[in-house]
Amino acid sequence: MASWRPWRRTHLGTEADRATFHTLHTASLASPALREGLTTASAQRSVKHLRALLGVPAVALTDTAGVLAWDGVGSHHVPQVPDLVASALEHDTTRATEAADLPCIDPGCPVRHAIATPLVVEERTVGMLLAFAPQPAAGLVLATHEVARWVSGQLELAELDAQRTRAMEAEVRALRAQISPHFIYNSLGAIASFVRTDPDRARELLLEFADFTRYSFRSHGEFTTLAEELRSIERYLMLEQARFGDRLRVTLQVAPEVLAVTVPFLCVQPLVENAVRHGLEAVEGVGHLRIVARDLDQECLIEVEDNGVGEDPERVRRALAGDDSGDSVGLGNVDARLRNAFGDGYGLVVETAPGAGTKVIVRVPKFAPGVHP
Repeated sequence: MASWRPWRRTHLGTEADRATFHTLHTASLASPALREGLTTASAQRSVKHLRALLGVPAVALTDTAGVLAWDGVGSHHVPQVPDLVASALEHDTTRATEAADLPCIDPGCPVRHAIATPLVVEERTVGMLLAFAPQPAAGLVLATHEVARWVSGQLELAELDAQRTRAMEAEVRALRAQISPHFIYNSLGAIASFVRTDPDRARELLLEFADFTRYSFRSHGEFTTLAEELRSIERYLMLEQARFGDRLRVTLQVAPEVLAVTVPFLCVQPLVENAVRHGLEAVEGVGHLRIVARDLDQECLIEVEDNGVGEDPERVRRALAGDDSGDSVGLGNVDARLRNAFGDGYGLVVETAPGAGTKVIVRVPKFAPGVHP
């Protein structure tokens, strides 16, 4: 007869394995704050975890001027830190101080020596990590240097995130700058034409124009919802239809399930502007514009299609590659922001040929980590 015995939990791994896990876990606790950059708030949230990594009586994080955060005993030494920072900045390397640099009247204070290591971001020293201990042991000097390098790496990532955000904001500003003065002039002209003949219509269009410009030039957020983007597009098309009249026909098909999907701000509107400005203005007869947003399980598919004059595929390829010599409104800009937000698999797909109209296809994930309006 087979026998069995209850399962008992045993220790996982060796002592070295557990020490490694503990170190990685402690580093992971400090990382989120450091990924926000070196500020008073991020330093205060991360410094206790850095002290746990080093196992010393006290740790300080500084910028190039003074203390941002201190954790541990001996806080009466904080006023002495700016001089330590100045000395370390002068040599721009890891330095262990002498006891004379940290005079103390408390005979029981364990803060007798400091090890100061620069925090470097893009080859520029932005602050210091200081570890305080009774003795500047060689192992502690090495450990402080390595932890400072890790902190510098997190700050580098924070700077990359900040650069990415600044680049995205610059791209949106560039896109706003391409909003056609011709469109603004024509919209106001169309509104003026209704002032005497149909004042209520003029008032309605003026309000739509105000809402359109307010959305297009808003100053917060690099993402929005598809619903908000489509509302702005509807305002734009209402203004264009006031000018084109029956020459512009619009079909809008949107699945309710995708209205809450997050998309980069001004990522669909420029495609619609291109369709009207370059596709339909020059076409004879009635111009048809079709906007579709479908639910594809984990993704949202958006199509903007017109029956206009079409475009040279090579010219479109250059626009998507970032060649701004053409006059298309932001195709390369929109493509780059989609790829930056969701990955290279989510750029624009453009189907066009001279005389054959244009279809622009956009895929976006319905959920993406770190992306929210």
